[in-house]
Amino acid sequence: MLRRFVAATALGGFAIALVLVIDAAAQTNYKVPRLPDGHPDFQGFWNNTTYTPLERPKGIDRQFFTKEEVVEQMKRAASEEAEQTTPGTVADVHYDFTQFGLDRSQAPLAINLRTSLIVDPADGHLPPMTEEGKRLNAARADARKRAGAITDAAQNQPLSVRCILMDRDGPPMLAGAYNNNYQIVQAPDTVMILVEMLHSPRIIPTNGRPALPASIRQIEGSSRGHWDGDTLVIETTNFTDMFMFAFQGASADMKLTERFTRTSDDTLTYRFTVDDPKVWTRPWTAEVPWKKAIGPIFEHACHEGNYSLTNLLRGAREDEKRAKGASK
Repeated sequence: MLRRFVAATALGGFAIALVLVIDAAAQTNYKVPRLPDGHPDFQGFWNNTTYTPLERPKGIDRQFFTKEEVVEQMKRAASEEAEQTTPGTVADVHYDFTQFGLDRSQAPLAINLRTSLIVDPADGHLPPMTEEGKRLNAARADARKRAGAITDAAQNQPLSVRCILMDRDGPPMLAGAYNNNYQIVQAPDTVMILVEMLHSPRIIPTNGRPALPASIRQIEGSSRGHWDGDTLVIETTNFTDMFMFAFQGASADMKLTERFTRTSDDTLTYRFTVDDPKVWTRPWTAEVPWKKAIGPIFEHACHEGNYSLTNLLRGAREDEKRAKGASK
């Protein structure tokens, strides 16, 4: 994991955090650092931790909170994340995020005043789902039911539990509960984005390499990049049905367009558009500020330490034995 700083564990911490609020409109005079090839320099370590939900919460009809409201929300969330459970209880069997420096208040954080990550549609919500999209997701839910309980087999567990793919990997790359760290490395014809979770690298050609044929599909899709002025644009297609964004309802035919723009020395604006006419009646766009972080990123060895998957299945079998014995 990256070395981390405590962004907010006390009132003083939140006061300092306010300085980190980024207003992209105020960055018009920012001079983007450049590499020898003339392209903007995005290299280094970044973190996309956020307190902002993808969709706008119910009962809120505005695009932005005030700074004071955001600070209060962060204080409340940090207090909840730091709350300790009673030792020896079922509730106590969990990751202790705060103890190990994993909760959001202990990560580099670019404060976002938006009420939702979704910026288009303007109401901050996903567009209506098409009839085909409803059928697709109903079929997915039915397939999960027919597969049996998640404790019946390892294959019934989510990809994240099986250490195959996580939301941080994407694409699109969205923050999870912890380890929301990335390293960007640039070469004249390639950009590499190393994701801390699963230690997964995304290799994106930027030299005009043709996209893969439609018949060749990959879990993380096929990505091709190009430069639009000072913005790196990555277009990804050719997903499989196992891809991570299926949890939001998307289909494997989704086209994802990601845009990276450096807006200050310590902030990168990540904006992505989902175009999936099979599922949604119109494309939609979300935006997340990434904060400069301190490296290096150490290997996230998920499989090597994934004892919980084995123990979860073993525990389910023990429960079944006890239930069978009790019924005799």
